[in-house]
Amino acid sequence: MEDQIVRITSRLVAPFIQVYGIYVILHGHLSPGGGFSGGAIFGASLVLVALSFNLEVGAKQISHATASVLESGGALGFVITGLVGVAVGANFLANRAAGFPLGETGEFFSAGAIFIITAFLGVKVASTIVTLFYNIIEGEDKSGDAH
Repeated sequence: MEDQIVRITSRLVAPFIQVYGIYVILHGHLSPGGGFSGGAIFGASLVLVALSFNLEVGAKQISHATASVLESGGALGFVITGLVGVAVGANFLANRAAGFPLGETGEFFSAGAIFIITAFLGVKVASTIVTLFYNIIEGEDKSGDAH
């Protein structure tokens, strides 16, 4: 009976947690939060689903292979965004000096490269949490014990 309560609760709550994680990632340049905290929230919701049901259901949301690709893609996107500044003769992760439009203060697209960097960081953190979870679970399954 306890499993049903956990499953129903996680099925109802996980989508809201995921939307909140995306919100924190996307608004991190305007308010407290950002890529790390939003990515941690989103990644934790994916782990919640996998723990509440089983790994097969969790893998339907995001597989281990997909999480690994997203993890690498988030880091690569972060570095490429930083190298744009170097390519135009500014510093690594330069913002206005690299030509990113800053917009008006308080608007959604008002931070230039910060928004892009935060989005890539959120993808990186969320996928790292999922990848670590799968690595830990698969390591226990392969060895046969939980040492």
